[in-house]
Amino acid sequence: MKTLGLIGGISWVSTAEYYKLINEGINEQLGGLNFARCIIHSFNYVDIKRNNDANDWESTLNMLSGAALHLQNSGAQAILLCANTMHMIADELQAKLNIPLIHIATVTANEISKQGLKKVGLLGTRFTMEQLFFTAKLKEQDIEATIPADDDDREFIHQTVFNELGKGLLKPETRERYLNIIDKLVAAGAEGIILGCTEIPLLIKSSDTAIPLFDTTLIHSRAAIDFAIGEI
Repeated sequence: MKTLGLIGGISWVSTAEYYKLINEGINEQLGGLNFARCIIHSFNYVDIKRNNDANDWESTLNMLSGAALHLQNSGAQAILLCANTMHMIADELQAKLNIPLIHIATVTANEISKQGLKKVGLLGTRFTMEQLFFTAKLKEQDIEATIPADDDDREFIHQTVFNELGKGLLKPETRERYLNIIDKLVAAGAEGIILGCTEIPLLIKSSDTAIPLFDTTLIHSRAAIDFAIGEI
């Protein structure tokens, strides 16, 4: 089994979910007492968010590069950034490594393509929704991504990710607002919805809506499992 290097703490809530999903998935496939070989570097989220709020992605890249190189030198054979937004600098980070970085947007695009969908809604932080690093990976597979048209909706998602979901706070009224935003995206032609922040799947479940949901945390974790046990 290959060793995974997880960069987390962004937030710890979703990092814990990654650890759970990866270990459960490996055990489901291999049975017995088989669980993940992994190394986790967990950041203090406030240090990352301070950089991002200042649009200082160079400092974030330096922090993540240091962590990733440490994991690589410690025996990790692939890197996972346990957050969608951190993939803003994923390509630059990959260039510094000698091991693969499993890109969350690429594996999500693969899953959408398997289902034959061509237009999906994207929910996430403002960085994920409004920058091109995620949607460009979708476009490579001829998938069109739409984001909430209302700036107030985008700001609501952005703020609740940090102020609620990233702290493990799951409020019914927040869930209802998210579902309302999803309904608007469906009305605009979305055939599925990407839960493009690793905390959002903690709030929104497939049972909440009839439209296909693409849980990036689960998809990313499954790709890591496939790598670890040698299927990719």
